[in-house]
Amino acid sequence: MTLRLYYDEPYLASFEATVTSCATRDGAIEVTLDRTAFYPTSGGQPHDVGTLGGARVLDVVDTESGDITHIVDTPLAEGAKVQGAIDWQRRFDHMQQHTGQHVLSAAFNRLFEVRTESFHLSAATATIDLAREVSAQEVRRVEDEANRIVWEDRPVTIRMASADEAANLQLRKATLRSGPIRLIEVADFDLSACGGTHVSRTGAIGIVATTGTDKLRGGTRIEFVCGSRALARCREWRAVIGDATRYLSVAPAELPAGIDRIQSESKQLQRTIRGLHERLAAHEGRLLLQRARQLPDRMVVTEALDGWDAGGLKALAAAAVAEEPSAVVALFDRSLPAVVVVARGARAAIDAAAVLRGLTSRFGGRGGGRPELAQGGGLHADTEALLSEANRLLTA
Repeated sequence: MTLRLYYDEPYLASFEATVTSCATRDGAIEVTLDRTAFYPTSGGQPHDVGTLGGARVLDVVDTESGDITHIVDTPLAEGAKVQGAIDWQRRFDHMQQHTGQHVLSAAFNRLFEVRTESFHLSAATATIDLAREVSAQEVRRVEDEANRIVWEDRPVTIRMASADEAANLQLRKATLRSGPIRLIEVADFDLSACGGTHVSRTGAIGIVATTGTDKLRGGTRIEFVCGSRALARCREWRAVIGDATRYLSVAPAELPAGIDRIQSESKQLQRTIRGLHERLAAHEGRLLLQRARQLPDRMVVTEALDGWDAGGLKALAAAAVAEEPSAVVALFDRSLPAVVVVARGARAAIDAAAVLRGLTSRFGGRGGGRPELAQGGGLHADTEALLSEANRLLTA
């Protein structure tokens, strides 16, 4: 069984150990040691990385046998003495987030009796899932309480207890573990069973800042950042807010009003554009009819146009058949894969959806519609082939 140095010495960043086994399984090189400071993934906290002898540690796994397996990129000789080195920046970040989680969860429990169901820590985010929905006001009060504990710089201690002893203690969350149980205590605030790595005083957490909330199956997921992550997030938001205030020429406090103004102006502009587009479509629709092929019972328009998107082609086709009820129209854009709109007037007997199916069955793409109007895209063919086939289908 591997001796877990991180249990008693979470600040230990380097150590010496003996390789007890090295084997390759499923393409992965697995090394076990007689003792290790590398933390394995467990309890919502990711594993440590670093170096072991001349090898890089890629993953750390807690096995059912009690050994800790190190996944490395280079084999190590069994029986060799090796020097291990933890990636300290990653380890300390995990210590800040995990201890911050204990304080945050304890604050929810103490102030509002809200239980933390689970904790997850990744390279980018840290979250807790609460047993019920919480309000913004409750989150703010909990955040204030958690930071009070952080800034009082209370000691965080590690101690072991038997299962019977733990059962008689006021643990924040009951544990089902048997045998010796490792307890993490934030002085006069929280006592929890936990195998993770933690800072020695709450002041090292720096700050606990909630950054988002989401409803989740009757509960709430709280995202938070502590310490160095809070500083990184502050820098990120500072850069974003700085760019936004510069682009909108407003002060940071005026950003919501500035964005609201831009949205209102954009909506008004879109209404103006739609009106002009409709007027242009009506004008261009009449020009299309001037170039139509006249048959005894219908007028046929097949054209490929530049500068019109799918919505514009639809407006053009609708304008043309509204102007001339006997018209049948197939309009393409000139890009590839092509977009097509097929329309018929009120007196035309052509099924627009059937014409579209004929085009997509030959040239690919997909779409749909009704007998009077259909639209598709993704057609792969040169323009002349598209126009020739559309003309054949509309004059059949």
